[in-house]
Amino acid sequence: MGLGGNFWELLKPYGRSGGFDFLRNKRVAVDLSYWIVAHETAIKAHHVRKPHLRLTFYRTINLFSKFGAFPVFIVDGTPSPLKSEARVARFFRSSGIELTSLPVPEGGVSAERNSAFTKCVQECVELLDLLGMPVLKAKGEAEALCAQLNLEGHVDACITVDSDAFLFGARCIVKGFRPNSKEPFESYNMSDIEAGLGLKRKHLIALALLVGNDHDMNGVRGIGLETALQFVRAFSEDDILNRLHEIGKGNTTQVLISIKSGDNIDTDETSLNKKQPHCSFCGHPGSIREHTKFSCKYCLTNDEEGCLRKPEGFKCECVSCDMNRKHKEQKRLENWHTKVCDKIANEPNFPKDEIIDMYLCKDNGYFSEKDGPCMSWEKPNIEMLIDFLNFHQNWDPSYVRRLIFPVMSTIFLRDITTTTGEDLLFGQYEFDSLERVKTRYGYQFYVVKWKRAFNNNVAYRIPSNVPDTPQPGTRELDETVDSLDDCDVPEVLMDEGSSFLLTDENMDLVAAAFPKEVKKFWHEQELKELKRRKSPSSRSHKNEKSASPSSKRLQLNITEYFPSTKVKNQSKAEDSSKDIGDSQGSGDPKGKRKESSSNLPKSVRRRLLFD
Repeated sequence: MGLGGNFWELLKPYGRSGGFDFLRNKRVAVDLSYWIVAHETAIKAHHVRKPHLRLTFYRTINLFSKFGAFPVFIVDGTPSPLKSEARVARFFRSSGIELTSLPVPEGGVSAERNSAFTKCVQECVELLDLLGMPVLKAKGEAEALCAQLNLEGHVDACITVDSDAFLFGARCIVKGFRPNSKEPFESYNMSDIEAGLGLKRKHLIALALLVGNDHDMNGVRGIGLETALQFVRAFSEDDILNRLHEIGKGNTTQVLISIKSGDNIDTDETSLNKKQPHCSFCGHPGSIREHTKFSCKYCLTNDEEGCLRKPEGFKCECVSCDMNRKHKEQKRLENWHTKVCDKIANEPNFPKDEIIDMYLCKDNGYFSEKDGPCMSWEKPNIEMLIDFLNFHQNWDPSYVRRLIFPVMSTIFLRDITTTTGEDLLFGQYEFDSLERVKTRYGYQFYVVKWKRAFNNNVAYRIPSNVPDTPQPGTRELDETVDSLDDCDVPEVLMDEGSSFLLTDENMDLVAAAFPKEVKKFWHEQELKELKRRKSPSSRSHKNEKSASPSSKRLQLNITEYFPSTKVKNQSKAEDSSKDIGDSQGSGDPKGKRKESSSNLPKSVRRRLLFD
């Protein structure tokens, strides 16, 4: 969706990869329609019950709690008649049906397609309201309002796959998710596109008019992405749309193209026709008769030897030849430019002002420029959320409570840094301790231990025997579905009659909320490390490890090798002295030979000892 001609492939070299903290504490506008239909085919193959609710619920929890973002969800409004007509044309084209004239839906709405889709959107909006997330409705396209919020600074990025969000004014688009990696986000910045391709917003609008878009699938016949890219680069951003209007009216002779070159090209035909004669032997300016007697200034030889024969594929670099080549290149570009202008002029009703005005519109939402959009993140309505998911997904209430707990803990940690009103997590769970540091995909989290307070009046209770997967009405997805469509379930821990929940929390967020506890945790870790190093058991364990058969594979350093060898040789010497004493007592003459070996020189004895 968006620009035609594989526009995303053109932008791929300028994409960036972001880590877990790429969207942390940032506001992002989410195209809800993209979330609903992103993995519709893969999920329907597994017969998941109401996949749009499942995807929206899991992704919102992950985006808010795991990645620390503040999502704002944008809903499509009434599509334009051009969009509806293009949608009908796309349907007939995919079906192999050719129509000379396409029916335009009244009011810009295709009732047959939107009846089921609108119901899915309404259910997702109801779910997001229960989760406490802000939802805004666009007047037309959702990506248009996402781009406007990003352009005006209300949000930091847009989550969508529609490339025409750049045409609406977006500055940063998050297109892809790779959660099973150290860099789960794939983003594109308009500043990188401007620096790499030399294209600004109006350049992209002109590009969409030439190659096609969601509102005009055909574009200009005979013009592809590469041709359109080279054409729009020849004009400035302020001039490109005006030039397209002039070409569309047939005024192609008044449109000039600027050839980028370092030198000014002499366009005088008489001066270009008077080309300086060149030698056919060396290829440089001059005559062959002169060059056979004396070498020219371009050939580095003695005067008596003459010039050198020109190699195959030789090109003269003199001023006359250089001007001639530049003139030919300019003529070639002018001819190519004329052909492109003729194709544009032959296109009826080009360019469409409705499409240009729609892309440049600055009023895509139901709010005033003075007041701005209403965006606030509230606490989830737990009880109504449980009833909603139990009715639509047939999920167990205890399972829903465990799934929503990371969102609650994230809100609690954020609020405790600014306010000191609540000491308990939603009136029931209190911060107990830091269990450990957990590393996941190269990113570290604190495993926080939450203790359940003994309050029988509180209805929020998570039993310890709740399974990690919803039992009825759903099936687990395979690895083809994005893991953002699933979320982590907090671990339940029973210890000495107390109930605990273990959650993975951001380290900076925990450090800001509980600085004393974090300092205490790291102090205890340092003491444990010092105790482990000083304990005799660790030393004996090292010695046993070095004496084990597996240690024969390890290569000892020089300080470890020679002491061990010396000990072995001393033991051998003691054994040999014992043998000498025994032989002396028995009167063996061989023992006298061994005893006499002590009178040998030290170097000889060392050599015998090591052998």
